[in-house]
Amino acid sequence: MNVVLFGKSGKRWAMTERGVSSLRRDESFYQLGASRAEVTDDGMLIHVDETCVPLPLSLKGTVRVRFDAINHTAFHLDSQRRHVWRPIAPCASVDVHFTAPQQSWTGRAYVDSNWGTEPVEDRFDGWQWSRADHHDSTCVYYDVIEKDGATRSIACAFGRDGHVASLPPAALHHASKTGWRMIRPYRSEQGQHGLIETVEDTPFYARSLMAQIIAGEKVTAIHESLSATRFASPAVQMMLPWRMPRWNKVPAL
Repeated sequence: MNVVLFGKSGKRWAMTERGVSSLRRDESFYQLGASRAEVTDDGMLIHVDETCVPLPLSLKGTVRVRFDAINHTAFHLDSQRRHVWRPIAPCASVDVHFTAPQQSWTGRAYVDSNWGTEPVEDRFDGWQWSRADHHDSTCVYYDVIEKDGATRSIACAFGRDGHVASLPPAALHHASKTGWRMIRPYRSEQGQHGLIETVEDTPFYARSLMAQIIAGEKVTAIHESLSATRFASPAVQMMLPWRMPRWNKVPAL
């Protein structure tokens, strides 16, 4: 379970890989180690109980997500139709209450899912993705590049009422590279747009706040860049355990 908190007091990160004895799940419940997620009448409730890396700080709290509507439309991301993206609840609200560290807030949320029949790095060179709230919709741009150079672009507005519509064309722009030299292409109509802040910078992944222009209006978007090629490199694979430790020897639940 990957949990990351960003804030003025700093960042806390937890993404511990665990053995099968730590897993319990059914159609409405998922538990991994001491953390768990469960389906509710209007969304989902997540209980977080993790230890951060590299500093062993505690990360404990609850995240309650309430779906405005459930989206049943799924999208194939690649030419061979082996990878699927489904924004389950692109429009949602969230209540966050953490005891470690002490912080709480409410706001807008987004829930999606990706799955495939092969490793991501076997099919893709990488992708660029962004989502932004725009009036009563969540607007998503998704651009993927396969290893053979084939590209696919998805641009959709998901309404809070469940309606899905295509977004008007938007040009591809380029923000500055990150400290790890990750590229950050992003979609925006003409106007005052660009990088606001880098919130995560790794050798193969970057998350940023971007200013976009959608339907003539300026919005703030969450943007991510992924390099699957970099992720598969031996150097990155050697570094992963420092951020994604593996705890296989754990007692059964």
